[in-house]
Amino acid sequence: MFATGMDPRLRASFMAVSLAIAVPSAVKVFNWITTLWNGRVRLTTPMLFCLGFVSNFIIGGVTGVFLASIPVDLVLHDTYYVVGHFHYIVMGAIAFAGFAGIYYWFPLYTGHMYQRTLGKGHFWLSMVGTNVTFFAMILLGYGGMPRRYATYLPQFATLHQVATLGALILLVGQIIFVWNFVQSWLEGPTVEDDDPWNLKRDNLYTAEWDWFSQKQKTAIADGGESDQDTRTDSGE
Repeated sequence: MFATGMDPRLRASFMAVSLAIAVPSAVKVFNWITTLWNGRVRLTTPMLFCLGFVSNFIIGGVTGVFLASIPVDLVLHDTYYVVGHFHYIVMGAIAFAGFAGIYYWFPLYTGHMYQRTLGKGHFWLSMVGTNVTFFAMILLGYGGMPRRYATYLPQFATLHQVATLGALILLVGQIIFVWNFVQSWLEGPTVEDDDPWNLKRDNLYTAEWDWFSQKQKTAIADGGESDQDTRTDSGE
């Protein structure tokens, strides 16, 4: 919108509001970091994705501050810098937070545990792929590479190849995720404990895990009754 020729006085007000977004965003980042600092951090797959989320959110947020400044935005407008910033938020932050939730609640909604090694492999491939792909786009934008072009000058070739390599790494990571998700749901080890993440130790046993505990007890009770009925029918 800054580059559409709108009234400069109106444009300045939009710049002020856009820059102000950085304040609550920074408050949340410091909130997350200090929570981690005073917490008992265990590098499980959900926690790794949470750490990746915070890291990528910082990069995406800082690059967004530049786009909120009118003079800088007029230079970077419609370049690969905008694509890199946007995808640091969408893939690096939002998708990572989603993966953290999927892995954390996986035992709850499937009754099985995923393969932990594959989960961590998924994280590292996603983390490396995200940063290689989208940081290369940030540099392309600084160099003046416009977005939505079918071709480009030779000096941009190397960074485009780097971004392509990062995208392939991302692809491999997501293939591993899909395999792990489907295979573990169908054939993964059954969760016998109602506290698979050892949350009671830190007084973090929240309502959804209490529901999971009641569900497990009901299933065990129903299974016991079925076994008893089977033994009775067979004459035991």
